[in-house]
Amino acid sequence: MDRTQVILPAGAVRRQEAYTGRLAALYRRKDRPPLAMVDTYGCQQNVADSQRIMGMLRDMGCGFTQDPYAADIIVINTCAIRENAEKKVFGVVGQLVHVKERNPEVVICLCGCMAQQETVADRIRKSYRHVDLVFGPQALWRFPELLYGVCTEGKRVFSIADEHGSIAEGLPVVRESGVKAWVSIMYGCNNFCSYCIVPYVRGRERSREAADILNEVRGLVEEGYKEITLLGQNVNSYGKDLDVPMDFADLLREIDRIPGNYLIRFMTSHPKDAGEKLFAAMAECPHVARQLHLPVQSGSSRVLKAMNRGYTREQYLEKVDMARRAMPDIVLTSDIIIGFPGETEAEAMETVSLIEQVRYDALFTFIYSPRPGTPAAKLPDPASRAEKQIWFDKLLDVQNRISAELHRGYVGKTVRVLVDGESGDEAWPLSSRTAGGRLVHLRGDAGLIGQYAEAKIVDSNTWALFGEIFSV
Repeated sequence: MDRTQVILPAGAVRRQEAYTGRLAALYRRKDRPPLAMVDTYGCQQNVADSQRIMGMLRDMGCGFTQDPYAADIIVINTCAIRENAEKKVFGVVGQLVHVKERNPEVVICLCGCMAQQETVADRIRKSYRHVDLVFGPQALWRFPELLYGVCTEGKRVFSIADEHGSIAEGLPVVRESGVKAWVSIMYGCNNFCSYCIVPYVRGRERSREAADILNEVRGLVEEGYKEITLLGQNVNSYGKDLDVPMDFADLLREIDRIPGNYLIRFMTSHPKDAGEKLFAAMAECPHVARQLHLPVQSGSSRVLKAMNRGYTREQYLEKVDMARRAMPDIVLTSDIIIGFPGETEAEAMETVSLIEQVRYDALFTFIYSPRPGTPAAKLPDPASRAEKQIWFDKLLDVQNRISAELHRGYVGKTVRVLVDGESGDEAWPLSSRTAGGRLVHLRGDAGLIGQYAEAKIVDSNTWALFGEIFSV
């Protein structure tokens, strides 16, 4: 990939800043500062994207609200990974017609992965005429220019061109927590798993320059952030397109050299690109969490081949063994899809047997959802939804038992946790995470949020641990 086409020149970003200034001037003429509502669906990358959108809105002079009827600008940032997510978004967007009826001046925007799909854009164009602006992930950096067009020309704007994707440095950001921060290190995906829409809506892989990432992380550490998560559709592919060679393990080691009291996490890893160099870096870097999210998707080698995952069951298990040799205390999580087209009950049970063999700390599990435009959507799928639900329930039963057993092993132990928020539980009002990412509910005062603490685990269940703080 030609890096000169990927990295946007500073002048292009300054041009957007000029549009931001023009919008700010427009809003200053109104009788009150405008309010914006940003509603986010999907993965952590979408959260990070929304924080950039909020940064641009803030620079336009906007405050923020979660009440659509109070908002002057509404941005719905969408996910296209699963059908249920799309249905939910269409339901939310449909309800906004009532907001538009009450306030015809409100600007309603749809962005993100759903918006990048031509079929979705056509549906919005024809059936949701109250939506003013539609743009995909590749056009996010042009949000001020697109919004200015809507506000000054009174026309609907659609920006969903099939682009290779760009990297815009220096965009403003509003981080919604002073404890945890997301840092995108790359964008796009080259893997083309047969069930996945992401490469079609987020473009090809493109890595940020290491110096820009290091500057961002250093700034966050200096601001007092305690947990920084590096994001990419496949972080293990980081650096393959850089002019100066640097892979993800090298990047972790460079970040680890930044002094401070913080923890680095990352997601998501692709098994085909994870190996000894990465696991050695994780084991040797004190700032890097001993936590690995390594999506397997299926325990059947035949299904994995049909998914175009690039590894077999045996190769995946070798990676797990390799990671555990380097870090015996590593916390492992994964993603599973049950009911891929053509999958048999026996193949689904191969996935269950893999779960029993690996003994993950936790899983993110899904019944296959066809995505129009992907190769898997065209495959014959003879198994009924009811059959797939039975297989899915069996998988959940096994994983819930394993999670409960592993969590019971924490009881009586003392662990270091980062207190990151309030739990909503009166008996255990604080939430926290271990270095391995395990959820720990705590007793204590909200003043502890943002601090590391030593906690003795006194109880557990399938989904969480419960602890008493004895030192901060």
